[in-house]
Amino acid sequence: MYSEVIEADLKHINVIDPFLGEYQRLIRDVVIPYQWQALNDEIPDAEPSHALANYRIAAGREKGEFYGMVFQDSDVTKWLEAVAWSLLQKPDAVLEKTADEVIELLAQAQFEDGYLNTWYTLREPGQRWTNLAECHELYCAGHLIEAAVAFFNATGKGKLLDIACRFTDHIDTVFGPDNGQLRGYPGHPEIELALMRLFEVTQEPRYQSLARFFLEERGRQPHYYDAEFEKRGGTWHWDNWGDAWMIKDKAYTHAHKPLAEQDQAVGHAVRSVYLMTGLAHIARMTHDEEKRQACLRIWNNMVQRRMYITGGIGSQGIGEAFTSDYDLPNDTAYGESCASIGLMMFARRMLEMEGDAHYADVMERAFYNTVLGGMALDGKHFFYVNPLETQPKSIPFNHIYDHIKPVRQRWFGCACCPPNIARTLVAIGHYIFTPRPDALFINFYAGTDAQFQISAGELALKIEGNYPWSGQISVTITNAKPVAHTLALRLPEWCPTPNIQVNGDKAQGEQLKGYLHVTRQWQQGDIITLDLPMPVKRVYASARVRHNAGKVAVQRGPLVYCLEEADNGSELHNLSLPKESDFHEQPGNGVLTGKIILTAQGLRLPTAPEDQPLYSFDTRQTRAESQTLTFIPWFSWANRGEGEMRIWVDEA
Repeated sequence: MYSEVIEADLKHINVIDPFLGEYQRLIRDVVIPYQWQALNDEIPDAEPSHALANYRIAAGREKGEFYGMVFQDSDVTKWLEAVAWSLLQKPDAVLEKTADEVIELLAQAQFEDGYLNTWYTLREPGQRWTNLAECHELYCAGHLIEAAVAFFNATGKGKLLDIACRFTDHIDTVFGPDNGQLRGYPGHPEIELALMRLFEVTQEPRYQSLARFFLEERGRQPHYYDAEFEKRGGTWHWDNWGDAWMIKDKAYTHAHKPLAEQDQAVGHAVRSVYLMTGLAHIARMTHDEEKRQACLRIWNNMVQRRMYITGGIGSQGIGEAFTSDYDLPNDTAYGESCASIGLMMFARRMLEMEGDAHYADVMERAFYNTVLGGMALDGKHFFYVNPLETQPKSIPFNHIYDHIKPVRQRWFGCACCPPNIARTLVAIGHYIFTPRPDALFINFYAGTDAQFQISAGELALKIEGNYPWSGQISVTITNAKPVAHTLALRLPEWCPTPNIQVNGDKAQGEQLKGYLHVTRQWQQGDIITLDLPMPVKRVYASARVRHNAGKVAVQRGPLVYCLEEADNGSELHNLSLPKESDFHEQPGNGVLTGKIILTAQGLRLPTAPEDQPLYSFDTRQTRAESQTLTFIPWFSWANRGEGEMRIWVDEA
């Protein structure tokens, strides 16, 4: 279970997939330039960012005041990470020069002792490390570290890595168990997972030890957040939320007790999965069974009781948080885009540790539904929140929907999601493959050209197909010299009858934890063909999920489908899908060109006349009428204007 994992080198993974390749092109050509404009406040009618201006002011290049969230710095470093991985796919001298200039700006804003944070430089000088519970210093440091590792791996340039190491060295002097050090830890986890990545690049053991300290210190008594709150004189940062609740509600930050004693996914969903990503990474690398068991417990609670069918997590808008088991409302779902990205990150680390396709199944569910759905097909509009049902007429008048947007936004004052989506899409190779000494795991069947260094030499392969629309996939071996190794081919949970052949014969191998492990001497020209049928499936929620009683959802392959007003008219709640209805696949058109839509014969209750009583003792006076229902991939909803949408449909 504690097998060594060598991170897939994105320099040697070229995405040629027609579907994901288009997304990566969109990131390079549209999203990165658009987000650069947003960071420079050049998007008309969009909320200002001021993130780069904050750095320029901190560096002494211009006059002004800090503007934005306490974590505004992280928008810049996530953009830098997306740029780094993009430069691997398509060198761009102008973009690289721009990134170098931003890195130089960060260097000028950095203090002599290594500290770097524009909020505390400009807004609260002298108050460093006084409010770990609320104020994101270590979170911003984590995103800086991740960008630095990416930029070094992608370009070989070390300046940003030097900045990150200097900052980390400073943090290492401030925090720890020794006299004079703070025994605190971040209210918003992120640095834990980043420190593990920094350790892998630098092999500096202090960085791994610091990550372990932050993880093991969390939840100890007396509680650090209480101590620093008292030391600040009982003040708190988020005044508009009142009564210092973020400090008092320890479960909100997974700090209510030590991680070794926890067994539920609680609190702020993004914080939860970022924290668990770091915990799973260090559990594998240090062979720590106690940490592994904590990961397993919290993962199982989250995925079996607190995750949406879309791979969304976080049921409520207040606190962007988990609620309780099986509480999964559709129309008020929060399902933050960043939370599903964090779920992918957690799943990736669990997959590396366990070698179990269950984690890849969840990773794929989150990616092909919520993560892709967080960005419009034009690359210029974004969802922060991802509900499973909307009725735009109600949203302006009912405050339970204050967090819901029926259309994607151009930008956000709290803009964590857009750059997070960008960096994930350009680094998707890290999720497609999991290289372990015992096998190369293929998790997603997206088209790629890839080479891997293994103990026996080079293993190179080319994946081709039209995933996720088609389950017809070929994997061609392209290495020049024969090499003995194991390929672990994922058998997706949604596929009832996978058929895998090697050079025309049935593949011989061991089926283990949802992967078919095929071991042989692979030589140039060997072809693995996978037939993964994608029948349209009806999905039913557990009877414990009260919100979906009597309802059904539709899934084809990894994609969850929905009804949208553009195809089906309004009042989608009056539609139902009889059990006996068959589905028909059709090509999409317009913005849905290249996608598969589904139709089925359904029923509609006619709209009641205005003069009909609101309530009646009589049974329904109208008979349901036949209507063809059109289902589209949920990730593509809200690309044709504002309208109703729903995933779960009454089953007549």
